[in-house]
Amino acid sequence: MKFDDIMITIGEFGRYQRRTYNLCCLFAFLTAFHLLASVFITGSADHWCKIPEWDEVNCTEWGYNTTEECQELKRSIGIPSNISETGDVTYAQCSRYNLSGIDYFRPDLDLSGRDVVSCDAGWVYDRSVFQSSIVIDFDLVCGSSYLTSVSQSLYFLGVLIGSLVFGHISDIFGRQKSLFFSCGFILVTGTAVAFSPNVWVYAILYLLVGAAMYGTLISSFVLGTEMVGPSKRYLAGMIIELYFSVGYMLLAAIAYLIRNWRHLQLFISLISLAYFMLYPFLPESARWLMAKKKLEPAEKIIRKAAKVNRVKLPDILFEEREFMNKSGGNTGRQPNVFDLFRTPRLRRNTLNLIFNWIVNTLVYYGLSLSTDSLGVDIYLAFFVSGAVEIPAYTSVLFGIEYFGRRPMIVSYMIAGGIACLATIFIPAGPGRVAVAMIGKFGIAGSFAIAYLYPAEIFPTPIRAAGLGMCAMASRVAGMISPLIILLGDYWKPLPFLIFGISSILAGILALFLPETKGRRVPETIEEGENFGRTLLNEPGDDEYNMSESPEMTSPSDFKYQKAPDVDTAIET
Repeated sequence: MKFDDIMITIGEFGRYQRRTYNLCCLFAFLTAFHLLASVFITGSADHWCKIPEWDEVNCTEWGYNTTEECQELKRSIGIPSNISETGDVTYAQCSRYNLSGIDYFRPDLDLSGRDVVSCDAGWVYDRSVFQSSIVIDFDLVCGSSYLTSVSQSLYFLGVLIGSLVFGHISDIFGRQKSLFFSCGFILVTGTAVAFSPNVWVYAILYLLVGAAMYGTLISSFVLGTEMVGPSKRYLAGMIIELYFSVGYMLLAAIAYLIRNWRHLQLFISLISLAYFMLYPFLPESARWLMAKKKLEPAEKIIRKAAKVNRVKLPDILFEEREFMNKSGGNTGRQPNVFDLFRTPRLRRNTLNLIFNWIVNTLVYYGLSLSTDSLGVDIYLAFFVSGAVEIPAYTSVLFGIEYFGRRPMIVSYMIAGGIACLATIFIPAGPGRVAVAMIGKFGIAGSFAIAYLYPAEIFPTPIRAAGLGMCAMASRVAGMISPLIILLGDYWKPLPFLIFGISSILAGILALFLPETKGRRVPETIEEGENFGRTLLNEPGDDEYNMSESPEMTSPSDFKYQKAPDVDTAIET
């Protein structure tokens, strides 16, 4: 029996699969924490030059009784400022008045005619929002402000590395081992980050955290989805996104309560310890074991699942001859990421998915930049940004079941692209924010579907590597997205024009992806190449077709025929 046939027999999303899948989804909290915590860890704060000559000044004699009031008085006198037409006062952040020859302080002191010097004694920070951040602790302001962007770029470089390295580790050593190894790596490197003595140590350690974070994300996603039957895979692909959104919102609450970046980083890293309690309850992927011809442990897991689901399996589940020459053909080599590009159909699908991920990432970040000022504090704004994705994922969850993956991703991407183009013609204000939120809704939904597609199109031996390849492309897109935003300095509408056109183009190209609703995932490289031929009116894919009638609930209701022997397929 093929693996999807076995899943249909024991129950595609039975009690055993639901338990395993939801345990895997818990790792989405951890990945959300480490992917998004940089919003608070690198949080900027209002700052101005420290004036050491006035350190000993006590402002109480003039009626300024608190430290904050005294600091504000000193800033209003010792820091250059500008007054806008609306009456708002803007203070210089990188310069102060030269106090040479002045050895006194009083509230009516006027220094406006004196020379200005750079901040030579450090800075004073407004700590009303963040008690500390790397910007505050390492003085990443003025001439050193670029180092914040450098550290973030290195983090996403780590994510890119993790998408490749841990994808291969998962395919070679197994999903379970890769998952808990990357989780342990987060524990070690994430804890070390909290004790960083300077920005360069922080940046290098955070690169490693980025790699481990994405390794955890890939491994948990693949492990959770591979035990789910074909007609229920849409649930596995979407519900984990909802877990991520909950983690997104939960992080806002955690960061609100823990406003010291070192304590926050330490807290979200030590949480990894709790995940090791899940190890006895998360077995290796039986699908991966079968792909590696480890039939005995695979059968043991399958029979345990059948027992939990209260289904009786035949005495002989499968025979070893069914797996001869699978995965690597008759070459005896180990399947690898290059197999994604060796054959025309698999290559076309791979390139299409990579482009789709690139565009989704570009547009997602682009639209997020237009919602920075929601009129609320950063913690509430962050919470709302996570909450808005829940209705997007929920609509996708039901939409892909009734309409399929392809029409949904096409419609969501085109809608997101239209929203981007519409912002060009709408002036800044509530209207533009509303349109941008519609765009984020569409892009969040399309990204969720794009994340599901690789798990259903790529064959088992290279599935994690294929997902890692798409993730690598999206990380590169994430790094260049700010550069596209900079094009607005030359022509303001240009970034949104690029985002809109690319999103619409990606939506059109998605029409050429095969529909995967109700189809068995390919288990070998050969099946991956043949996948989707029926959609193009080509012969040879009947073995992947499943009846999609909602009334069919038992294995006997599904119309499918036995796959041909591998040797026969090779000969033909």
